[in-house]
Amino acid sequence: MLSFDPDNVSFCTGNYIDGQHTQQNYGQIEVSRPSDGKAYATIPESGIDGVADAVEIAETKRISSGWSTCSPRQRGAILHRWADLIEEDAAYLGQLEALGSTRPITDVINHEIPFTAEAIRFYAECADKYSGDLLPTRKDSLGMLIPEPYGVVAAITPWNFPLSMASWKCGPALAAGNAVVLKPSELTPFSTLRLAELAVNAGLPAGVLNIVQGSGLTTGSALVKHPLIRKVSFTGSTVTGAQIMSDAGFNGMKPVTLELGGKSPQLVFNDAGDPAEIAQRIFRGFTANGGQACVAGTRLIIQRDIAPALLDHLIVLCQQCLPGNTWLETSRYSPLIDSRQGNKVQSLIRQSCLEGGEILAGGKRFDHTEEGWFWQPTLLTSVEQDNCAVQEEIFGPVLTVQYFDDEEEGIALAQHRNYGLCAGVHTQRLSVAMRAMQSLNSGTVWINRYGRSGDFIIPTGGFMGSGIGKDLGRQAFQACQRQKSVLIDF
Repeated sequence: MLSFDPDNVSFCTGNYIDGQHTQQNYGQIEVSRPSDGKAYATIPESGIDGVADAVEIAETKRISSGWSTCSPRQRGAILHRWADLIEEDAAYLGQLEALGSTRPITDVINHEIPFTAEAIRFYAECADKYSGDLLPTRKDSLGMLIPEPYGVVAAITPWNFPLSMASWKCGPALAAGNAVVLKPSELTPFSTLRLAELAVNAGLPAGVLNIVQGSGLTTGSALVKHPLIRKVSFTGSTVTGAQIMSDAGFNGMKPVTLELGGKSPQLVFNDAGDPAEIAQRIFRGFTANGGQACVAGTRLIIQRDIAPALLDHLIVLCQQCLPGNTWLETSRYSPLIDSRQGNKVQSLIRQSCLEGGEILAGGKRFDHTEEGWFWQPTLLTSVEQDNCAVQEEIFGPVLTVQYFDDEEEGIALAQHRNYGLCAGVHTQRLSVAMRAMQSLNSGTVWINRYGRSGDFIIPTGGFMGSGIGKDLGRQAFQACQRQKSVLIDF
């Protein structure tokens, strides 16, 4: 039985620094549960002082513990033990994640926690698998390229997938020999604290991974600007990513990895296959986590002659969807994170309709969901390319529907002027799939599927306003090392 009483879950609420939970006298931020809107805890606004404590300890302990200079195999062994402890702690971690985030408990236990543990295992294996290089030089010299850790890496994670996003940031950075100071979202702060505690239990030297709580505007900004931070990894909105890039440039020229917003198309050709199966794929692509995912496939671009059959199936799926609190085992559908996000979704749908859009299904909040913002899966049709619902990232379960007659028109509609994170192509013709893959301005293209797999070797990251650099894959590990060129004369 996975269901639990949200009022009976205990947890720590402060920072986690040098292997200890701390309760400094900073300002406080109230934290509410998405499922019912109830305020259930407060966290500190750590600000400049809290960030300074965490970063300075991280740098000191990185050096004194030998974390940066121990054998890569030793680092990998500790990360493997960390992954094991995460799986062993699944029941408690799952409650923390489901309590305060938009993730239903069944999804957390069956998907989020195994994914988090496996991501860390992947980077544990990277620790001693990638090295420097010998470079061709003249006969009486030796050229080398030597990788080394940056030092202290700042990680800033979003509220939509707290555990897995933390593993994306911490796994490669720690495996490469860095220390990490992580700021989770102030909306979903508690499961990450437990994750750090488990890392120390696994043998990670205390202080090498520190957690600071607070808002992005105050604590996140202080973290990016701190002079001992040598690299920044951020997942979140494009606007915030641009500010981080600017702050990193003006405060030490720090490299950044930015996974930002998206407005991803799902391009469906008339030979895609069974409309019922395709509808299920499209539906999951825009409703998973209540549509609150940067990779959500929120633009359906469909060949006109198969549109009626596919839309009929989608409408039924939308009507069958039922809300449920995240701490109930039977729940499968996520609430919006808070009233602010709910009001944004509502406002953009209203504006889209003023611009000519028509609601084909959904379009409003579910009735009888207390104070939680459970939004009905929504289909918007009659939208032109410049409609706000097509152009702006809504971050809710809203799918725009556009039609095309030929391949060239479909690919043109699938392009976006600002975003280039992901795209889905649904067709049984290899030639069509390959032409679309080559033409689409997206960092990831999925063909006859929509969404990531457990293949951690495949990196993720976008183009244009969707970001810079890659998470996952060996690219994320290598991005956590700087390269030193060496030339030795004999």
